[in-house]
Amino acid sequence: MEKILDRFLRYIAIDTQADPNSESQPSAAKELNLSKLLCEELTAMGVQAELDEYGYVMATIPSNCDKDVPAIGFIAHVDTAPDAAGACTNPQIIENYDGSDIPLKGVEGLALKVSDFPEMLAYKGQTLITTDGTTLLGADDKAGIVEIMDAVQYIVNHPEFKHGEIKIGFTPDEEIGRGVVKFDVAKFGAKYAYTMDGGAIGELEYENFNAAAATVKIQGRNIHPGYAKGKMLNAILIGMELNALLPVEQRPEYTTGYEGFYHIIGFNGTVEEASFTYILRDHDMGLYEDKKAYMRKCVDFINEKYGAGVATVDIKHQYYNMRKEVEPHYHIVEKAKKAMEMEGIVPNIKPIRGGTDGANLSFMGLPCPNIFAGGHNFHGKMEFVPLESMEKASKVILNIISLYAE
Repeated sequence: MEKILDRFLRYIAIDTQADPNSESQPSAAKELNLSKLLCEELTAMGVQAELDEYGYVMATIPSNCDKDVPAIGFIAHVDTAPDAAGACTNPQIIENYDGSDIPLKGVEGLALKVSDFPEMLAYKGQTLITTDGTTLLGADDKAGIVEIMDAVQYIVNHPEFKHGEIKIGFTPDEEIGRGVVKFDVAKFGAKYAYTMDGGAIGELEYENFNAAAATVKIQGRNIHPGYAKGKMLNAILIGMELNALLPVEQRPEYTTGYEGFYHIIGFNGTVEEASFTYILRDHDMGLYEDKKAYMRKCVDFINEKYGAGVATVDIKHQYYNMRKEVEPHYHIVEKAKKAMEMEGIVPNIKPIRGGTDGANLSFMGLPCPNIFAGGHNFHGKMEFVPLESMEKASKVILNIISLYAE
C-alpha cells in the first residue's frame, strides 16, 4: 500500500484552486487534473469509477457480505480555497515535532508560533506537515481525499474485510459554495454518507451555519477634488460608512460556538464606484434572516442619506443548517462516534462554524454529517496537518464501514 504521506504530497502539489468569478462547473479547469487522477487511480485498484462532465468522481465498491447493509458514502472535495496559491510543492515535514515554533518562508519573521496556535503542543512527538509560508497546504480537503483513498486501498487489498456497498465521491468547487449544485444523489446511490472535511482529530459535526453571500455596490460621483464641495460622492468612503453600521461584536474574530457573524471578505473601488463583498452566517434560522434584513436596512439608510440608488445589495443564499435533516437519522452520528472511540479518539461533537458539501447533500436527501480530516488553519499559509491524524481518520472510515456490516 502507498503510504498516506506519499499520497498526500502527490495530491497537494496539484493546483486545484476554485475560481469564484467563474460561472462554469467546475469553476476552474485545473481542478479536473486531480479529479482525473483520482478516477484513474481508483480504476487501477479495480474499483468501478467515472468522472462526469461537471467534475464529479463517483465510484462503487460492491458489497461482499450477505447481510442487508445500507450503501454508505464517503465524500471529499478536490478544490482548494482561492485565498492563497494552491500548488504546495515545497511543504515542510517536521518529524518528532518538539513543541517549538516552526519558521516559514515568504515574509521575514513568518512562523507557526505556539503562542498563536497553542493547539500545536497537542502533537508533540508526531509528524507535522506544514506549508513553507508561500502557499496553502491543501489539507482542506486533500487530507480527506487521501484518507478515503487509503481506506479504499485497504479494502481492495484485504478481501476478507467485510462490508456493504461503499460509494466514493469527489466534488469540485466546495470552497465557493457550489460543490454539489449538480451532484446526482440518486446516481450516487448511497443511503447515508459522511464528508471527510473537518478539522482537528476527533471533530464530528452534524450542525452548520445557515449561509448567504452579499455584494454591496456603491455608485459614487467623482468630481475634481478642487471643485468637489457639495458635489462629490466618494464611493469608497460611503461603503466604509455602510460597513461601520454593521455590529463590530458580530465579526468572526469576536464570535464562537453558535454565534453568527457578518464577514467582509473583499473590497474593490474608486471614488466613482466601489463594491464590498460579505458572507453572512448564523446557526439559528431566525437570526440568519435577521442578518439579511439588517444588511438591507443599512443599504436603505445609505440611500436615504445620499440619494436613491447610491447603494444596492445582492444577497444570495448558499446553504442551510443540516441538523434538521441529519437528526432524524442520528444513528449515523452515533456510528461515527463509536468508530472514533474504537481508535482511542475522544469524539468532539460540535457545530461547524462553516459549511460542507454535506449540508446541501442532507437537504438533497442524503444525510451527511462531517468527520475530521485532521488539518488546522485552513485557507491560509499557516495551514498544517499531523500525519497521525490522517492515519487515524482512514481507520475511522474503515471502522464505520465495519459497524454498518455487523
